Parts: sequence; C-alpha cells; structure tokens
Amino acid sequence: MDQNIRNAWNKAVGPQIAAQTRPNRLRKDTLFIKVSNSIWMHQLQFMKQDIIDKTNKILGREMIKDIHFSIAVISPSTPKNGGKFIFPDQYPFNERDRKIIEKSSASVSDKELGNILKRVMTKEIIRRRMRENLKSPRK
Repeated sequence: MDQNIRNAWNKAVGPQIAAQTRPNRLRKDTLFIKVSNSIWMHQLQFMKQDIIDKTNKILGREMIKDIHFSIAVISPSTPKNGGKFIFPDQYPFNERDRKIIEKSSASVSDKELGNILKRVMTKEIIRRRMRENLKSPRK
C-alpha cells in the first residue's frame, strides 16, 4: 500500500475514523479499507462519496472511484485522556454547537451513554462540515 494513499486517507477522515480503519490495498480504482467493527462500517457507508472526493482532492487526482469496506481486527489507539470525551481540534466547533452537545448529553444520567451521545452528535457535525468543505471552493 502506497504511503501517500495512507496519508491521504488519514487526513481525509481525521484521527477518530483513522483510528478505527486501515487502508489495505488499491486495486484498479477501488480502495479496500479494513474497519474495526460493523457500526463503523455502516457509518462509513454513508460518508463514502464524501471521503472519496476528499481523498482524491488531497491526492491531487482522481485515483479512487470506489471504496470497499470489510471488518478486521484493528487495535484502536488508547485515549491519552482516560476515555474522557474531547472535541476534535481539526474541526472548529462554534459555541452554539458545543452548548447543544453539552446540554443534550448532560440530560443523560449514564456517563458512558452521555459520552456516546456526544460522539454521535460530534460526528454528525463533522460529517456536515466535511460535506460543506467539499462543496465550497478553496482559496
């Protein structure tokens, strides 16, 4: 697997998704990605075209036309913060986004479930921002 493709993949999907995935091989114009579990695989299916577009843009040419996901054992990176949720730095969240996420998750009494809700809401905001970034021309 070409290191440029791995780097482009990691940059396109960000650290949270990169920690759960591994580019395996590129055959013709299909990128084969190993995914840690079916939940991630399902979520990535929804983001597939956005990821293809962003990865190709990073590579500087249309090299990937399809992505094939399959489940594999992937050792997730250990959080350095003891499992506490943090907002990803590469996606600037405005104060309104943070307040909505915090208020929604605070209404859940189970801490673990509250963290899951934060991650889901964060991923949705990130997905929308990725889509907006792909549609807007770069300066």
